[in-house]
Amino acid sequence: MRIGVMTGGGDCPGLNPLIRAIIKRGILDYGCEFIGIENGYQGLVEPGLARPLGLSDVRGILNKGGTILGTSNKANPFEYAMKVDGNWVTKDMSETAVQRARELQLDGLIAIGGDGTLSMAHRLSLKGLNIIGCPKTIDNDLSGTDQTFGFDTARSVCVEAIDRLHSTAESHDRVMIIELMGRHAGFLTCDSGVAGGADVILIPEIPYRIDSVIDKIKRRGTAKHSFTIIAVSEGAYPHGGTISIQGGLDEAPGRGVVRLGGSGKVLADLLAQKIEAEIRVTVLGHLQRGGAPTAADRLLATRYGCKALELIYDDLWGHMVALRNGAITHTPLAESRKEKRIDPDGQEVRFAKSLGISFGD
Repeated sequence: MRIGVMTGGGDCPGLNPLIRAIIKRGILDYGCEFIGIENGYQGLVEPGLARPLGLSDVRGILNKGGTILGTSNKANPFEYAMKVDGNWVTKDMSETAVQRARELQLDGLIAIGGDGTLSMAHRLSLKGLNIIGCPKTIDNDLSGTDQTFGFDTARSVCVEAIDRLHSTAESHDRVMIIELMGRHAGFLTCDSGVAGGADVILIPEIPYRIDSVIDKIKRRGTAKHSFTIIAVSEGAYPHGGTISIQGGLDEAPGRGVVRLGGSGKVLADLLAQKIEAEIRVTVLGHLQRGGAPTAADRLLATRYGCKALELIYDDLWGHMVALRNGAITHTPLAESRKEKRIDPDGQEVRFAKSLGISFGD
């Protein structure tokens, strides 16, 4: 079989190990031929962005971050941005994407990405394109799987950052705020905050009350703990307020997504109005996405890649690989369109609160 492979959305640790697993097992076990589609769905819309992938192409990439195929979180084939008479407009290029796959003589496509990429994959599958999905995102917000690869690496980076903030916070008796990614899901911030020993964790699922956060800071002061570590998700917001948007939407139609960011500064400004302690904000940013994947993410991505080949040969097009109860299985691509969020009344939050961690509610 001749299979296309593409990575879409933001970069993520584990993409290269997954590509490696697909190519190695596909060639060695199944005798497949592979075509790498570059820069996400852009490679299916525009010509000249496809190349053969062989064993030599995936040699030595197991420990590398990023993706050898390039990626894009802007190339939506259903709302593809292009310039017409000097002005940006969007156009439905989905039929072009399907036709390009036929021109490349692909029997099918393996689409690796998060909710946006896999949602588009589902829509393309309804147009007749054979697609298998592989879930990746540091946000861990895909409902069809227990865990996405990339999450463990990002979580490890966040925990290390919180560990490092502890020493400087204690030395200077400061309130240290660290802003973490995760978009509208609090998994990354919640896990990292608990593992890193944060005193306050603020996530999108639980709008916080500033007086509750201040109360936690003051109680730590009276208990001779004069510093406070606050882990805040980029999607967290105060009760009655709104999510902080950094930069809003790109000016060019269809060429961007809402950039979340600034939640740490919003929180710091609110606190500064009511407490005298020194407040410092650290925005970890894209450090969470980069670098070598952890062993756990390498293993999970490799297992996903191997399973993707089995789905192809079991003729389970329109599905994505998934982790369920420790086993690698599959679920319909339509499931990837459902959002997964932390349950404010669930075990994860309940256990964290039992340790004295405040969620600002």
